[in-house]
This record gives sequence, C-alpha cells and structure tokens, in this order.
Amino acid sequence: MQQSLLNYDLRGRRALVTGSASGIGLATVERLARAGCRVALNHLPGDGAGPAQAQRLRDEGHDVQPIAHAIGDGAEAQLAEGAADLLGGLDLLVNNAGTPGGRKALSPGDLDAISDAMWQEVLDVNLVGLFRLTRAAGPHLRATAGSVVNLASVSALSSRGSSMAYAASKAGIITLTRHLAVALAPEVRINAVAPGAVDSTWQIEWTEEQRRASIQRTPLGRRCTPEDIAESIVYLGFGAPMVTGQTLVIDGGLIL
Repeated sequence: MQQSLLNYDLRGRRALVTGSASGIGLATVERLARAGCRVALNHLPGDGAGPAQAQRLRDEGHDVQPIAHAIGDGAEAQLAEGAADLLGGLDLLVNNAGTPGGRKALSPGDLDAISDAMWQEVLDVNLVGLFRLTRAAGPHLRATAGSVVNLASVSALSSRGSSMAYAASKAGIITLTRHLAVALAPEVRINAVAPGAVDSTWQIEWTEEQRRASIQRTPLGRRCTPEDIAESIVYLGFGAPMVTGQTLVIDGGLIL
C-alpha cells in the first residue's frame, strides 16, 4: 500500500468533525490533530467511545475535545455554536455523520423494506441535518475564510449501496454541495468526497463473500480504509484553494 507524502502544518487551525467516534470520522480527527489542528470530536450523546477516543489523542499530546450532539434533531445550531466556543472559532467543518437506516443491505427490488420511518431518519441525519449544521456554521467559517467537506458516497453515482434511501440522501449531498458552494462563496469553499467500499467499524454488515467480490471489482485491488478518505478530506479542507462545489470519488476505481 502506498503511503501518504502529504504533510500539513495546521497549528492554529480549528475543525469540527461530526460522527467522529469511529471510522472515517475518527481517522479524519487523527489526521487533523497530528498536523496540529485543534479538533472538536463530535459523538452521539451517551456514546462513551467519543470521550475515550478524545482522551487517547490528548494523551498523545493532541488538542482534541469531545462534543456530544446528535445530527438530525433540529438543534444543529447548538452544535455549531458549541464547537466554535470550544475551539475559539472554526476553519473547517467535516459533515461526516450519517446513517444507512439499518445494518443490512436491502435489495433494490424490496421496496416494502424501506419504510416511511427509515426514509425520515436517513434524510434527517444525512441531508437535512447536514444543511442545518452548515448553515449555522456559515458565519464562523466566513470569518476565517474556512471550508466544508461533506461525506457523500459512490452509491449516489451507481446502483451500489445499502439501500435506495441511503443512495438518494447521498445524491442529495452532492447537489447540496454545489448549491452551498455558491451560497457561501467567495469566503467559504465547500466540497464533498464520495467513498466506495470502506473497511471500517461503521458499516453495513457485508458478508465475507460480498467483501471479496468488491475487491475483485476494484482495479486497485483493495477496499478503501478510513485513512484513505481522511487524507482527501484534509486536502480538500486545507489545500485546493480554487476547488469548490466538487465531489471527489475515492473508490479505487470500483464504479468504473
């Protein structure tokens, strides 16, 4: 596996990463913190993994603070204000929090398995909550000429994924990224990443056969890791000064 050659000096920068007690979110927190960024590690209320991970990183000498708040509850402005107060401002918002709406992948033909409640949960967390939080964080990001990176998915660009509800929410994120990039310009850049199959503790329960099949379909011969995605998130967040409104596919060629 190739190692990253990109190094950043992010001392004095401040970032909020949602849904970051594990998986891609946690890998992003680690990548930012080890570059010197102060990070608010957002986690669900009552989830002990968030404070534990924040403490682990503080023990390593990094400035990481846990902040509990659910996305999709209609009170995302409280999270934006709380993180800005905690860090003394915001330079980057990573909208990583999301839900597939269940632990099992649903067949595209099984329309009855996608309930109204599932639709509501997936859209509230993945799309509407993302919008509310970005809107609330906007003034803080404008003040620092900051940026936003949203987590979409290759399911928005193909028929792959856990369900059509999840795919539709991620397609909405791609469209919303373009609209928000215009709305918050010129001060704030807004981009998205669209991961493919990722080996993570946060994922749908794929069988080993399905996992092997996804590797066989991938030209680069492996599944993504959370660290693969985190590297591109940091690049879009603090590099790429003339890139906005774009969605970067990170899938090893899976959907080619």
